[in-house]
Amino acid sequence: MYWNEDKKTEEFQVSDDIVDLSFVIKCKCLPLEHMQALSESLCTVLPWLEDDKFTGIHPINGAESGNGWVRSNDPNELIYLSRRQKMTIRLPKEHLESAESLVGTTINVDGHDIEIGKSSIKKLSDLPTAFCRSIMIDGRMVEDDFLQWAFEELKRLDITVHKMMAGKERVTKLPDNSERVTRSLMLAELEKAEAVRLQQHGLGEGRKLGCGIFMPQKDIKAVNSDD
Repeated sequence: MYWNEDKKTEEFQVSDDIVDLSFVIKCKCLPLEHMQALSESLCTVLPWLEDDKFTGIHPINGAESGNGWVRSNDPNELIYLSRRQKMTIRLPKEHLESAESLVGTTINVDGHDIEIGKSSIKKLSDLPTAFCRSIMIDGRMVEDDFLQWAFEELKRLDITVHKMMAGKERVTKLPDNSERVTRSLMLAELEKAEAVRLQQHGLGEGRKLGCGIFMPQKDIKAVNSDD
């Protein structure tokens, strides 16, 4: 009899095909609903960005917790940014060199200048829990319909759902008086390859508006405080 318990397991390697490119920025404040203006400004200097389906722009969030801050219904209300604030773009590595040309430039977002400083690259994460703050939905889906839609979309990405939790519906008024309806979504117990694939593809429309972009979470507790 031959018995060898020295099993070799191949370590999972996170692909760098798509990465998060972050820039240190200098900007005092931005309108609460700044994503449309930010997207338009970036697409002007990076024309490929608009049509690349894998590219997403992370929202630039102000200090909205810990000081009694309540989300306003006024899209023009200003949020104030810290000195450590960053602007992040999730993009294929083939566009890295082009995107890094933003360093040292200034873009204008709805009348507010953003000075763009040094950049850093971060691979996507293989943590088993992922969270998306805003997934753009079709009309006013009830929670069960939203979960069923998400289940089918994830199935197309070859992602098996084990644990999935929807957040409250959020109706966001935009400066042009139109509305965007979104829900948050948490997924847990993802396989490593699934976690990376979810971050690469996202879910739903509006990636250039900060929607459908999943971020890794160390545990579920950090997600439950969103809404």
